[in-house]
Amino acid sequence: MNLTSVDYAILVLYFAFVIGIGWKLRKSVTSSGEFLTAGHSVPVWITSLAFLAANLGAQEVVGMCASGAKYGIMTSHFYWIGAVPAMLFVGVFMMPFYYGSRARSVPEYLKLRFDEKTRGLNAITFAVMTLFSSGISMYALAKMFNLVLGWNFNSSILLSAAIVLAYTYLGGLTSAIYNEVLQFFLIVLGFSPLAILSVARAGGWSGIEHRLAPTMTHAWRYVGHANENPMGVEAFGLVAGLGFVLSFGYWCTDFLVVQRAMAANSMSAARRTPLLAAFPKMIMPFIVIMPGIAAIALTKMGSGYSLPLKGNGYDYDQALTTLMAQFYPSGMLGVGLTALMASFMSGMAGNVTAFNTVFTYDIYQSYIRPDASDEHYLTVGRITTVVGVALSIATAFLATQFNDIMDFLQLVFGFVNAPLFATFLLGMFWKRTTGHGAFWGLISGTLAAAFTWMLTVAEGKGGTIANLHDFPSQMAQNFWIALFAWSTCMVVTIAISLATRPHPESQLRGLVYGLTEVPREQGVSWYRRPVPLAIIVAIALVFLNLLFR
Repeated sequence: MNLTSVDYAILVLYFAFVIGIGWKLRKSVTSSGEFLTAGHSVPVWITSLAFLAANLGAQEVVGMCASGAKYGIMTSHFYWIGAVPAMLFVGVFMMPFYYGSRARSVPEYLKLRFDEKTRGLNAITFAVMTLFSSGISMYALAKMFNLVLGWNFNSSILLSAAIVLAYTYLGGLTSAIYNEVLQFFLIVLGFSPLAILSVARAGGWSGIEHRLAPTMTHAWRYVGHANENPMGVEAFGLVAGLGFVLSFGYWCTDFLVVQRAMAANSMSAARRTPLLAAFPKMIMPFIVIMPGIAAIALTKMGSGYSLPLKGNGYDYDQALTTLMAQFYPSGMLGVGLTALMASFMSGMAGNVTAFNTVFTYDIYQSYIRPDASDEHYLTVGRITTVVGVALSIATAFLATQFNDIMDFLQLVFGFVNAPLFATFLLGMFWKRTTGHGAFWGLISGTLAAAFTWMLTVAEGKGGTIANLHDFPSQMAQNFWIALFAWSTCMVVTIAISLATRPHPESQLRGLVYGLTEVPREQGVSWYRRPVPLAIIVAIALVFLNLLFR
C-alpha cells in the first residue's frame, strides 16, 4: 500500500487537530474534577457520541470486519443483541444510581453501596485491565502500520502514545471526549465508502446471498444447533451468554463507557446518553461488518480481489486493509488510514482516562493520601496519565511475546465483568445485598470462570485440569464461561447476604431501586425523555433482527 503526499498531509492534519483540541481546553482544566470527570458539564450530544466512540476502538473496527468475513451477518449479534439492549437498560434503569449517587467512578459506587474491600477489588482489577487494553491497542496499531505501510514498529508505538498523551495530559477527560467525537465522524467518513464500494462490486446484498452459503447471510435461521452455523453457538448460549451476561456486564458496569455518561451536565442528559448512542450503534454493522462479508464474496467471484491466505485458511484480519488498498484512490486512502488510526487512538485514550480516574480517586486518594488538597490530586491525575501511557507502552511490547494475547483479553472480560454484572444487578435492585456477599460473590464468580476454562477445551485452548467438554469455538466457550461466572456470583452473593447484616436503608438512598428518586420530566418534549427514546430504539432493533433473520 503506497501513500502519496496528499495521504500523509491528511494524517498530519489529523494529528495537529487532536493535539489542538487538548491545547484549547487546557486553560479550562483547573481542578481534579475537571481533569478526571469533566466537571459533569458536557452536552448530551457530545457524551452520546463519546459513549459510542469509547467502544469504537481497534478491536471493533478491524476485528468486526474480520469476524464478518469469518462468521457472516451473525457478527451483527455483537451489536443488535450484544450491545443495544444493554445500552437501553443502563440508560433507563442504572444511570439514576450512578449519576444520582454523585460517585466519581464505578469502584466508588461500589464503596458507597457495599464497602471498601469491594471497591478496592474492583479498582485494582479494572486498572490492570485498562492498561492491558490500552497496550494491546498500541500493539495492534503498530503491527498494522508495520505490515501495511512498512513503518517501524517501535516508532509507530511511540508516535501513537505521544499523541494520546499530549491531548489527554493537556485537557483531561474533556479533551478525550471531544476527540472521541472527532474520531467517530472520521471512522464513519473513512469506512462508509468502503462498505458501499465493496458491497456494490459484489453485486449488492442479493449478489452476496447468491455467492455465499446461507449461514453467512442469516443472523437467526441457523442458531438452533451449534454445528449449523460458522460461529459454533446455539440460541441459548448466544442470547444468555452474549446478549445478557457479557453485554450487560460490559455496557452497564465498565467504567470506560459509563464514565462518558457520568460526564453529562444533568441527570436527564446522563440517562439519554446511552439511548442516543444506540441509534448510530445499530447502523455500525453496515459500516464495519459488511466490508468483511463482501471480501469473502469478492474472493469467490474471481473479481481481481482475493483475501490473503494464512495457513490452510484466510487471514481474516487483513480484510479491512486489503479492501482499502483495492478500492481507495490517493487521498481517500489517507482518509481511510486516518480513520483506522483514529479507531486505535480512541481505544487507547478511553482506557488511559479511565485508568487515571480510578487510580487517583479509588487507589491513591483512598489508600495513600486521603486528605490532600484538590491541587495535589490534579497533579497526581496528570502524573498518572503519563505513567498510564508508559505502562501501556510496556504492555504493547509485552504483547509481542504472546501469539494469543487478544484471545486472552477477551477471556478476561468473561472473568471480570460477567460476575461484576451480577453484583451490580443485586446491589441496585435488592436492598438486602451486603458488602460481604458482594466481595465473596465477585471472587467466587471469577474462580468459577477459571475452573470452567480449565475443565473445557475450545480450538486447542483450555482443559489444563481435565477435558470435560469440547466447545466448537472459543466464542462459544467464552459465552459459557461468562454464564457460569455470572450464575456463581449471583448464588454466592445471595447466600452470604442472607447470612450477614445489610446496611440500614438510610445509607442506601440514591443507591438502590426504591430508595432513589428519579426526576419526573413532565412538560418536556418526548425526544428529551428516556423512556420514549428507549421504545423507539427497541422497535428499530426488532425490525433489524427480523430483516436479517
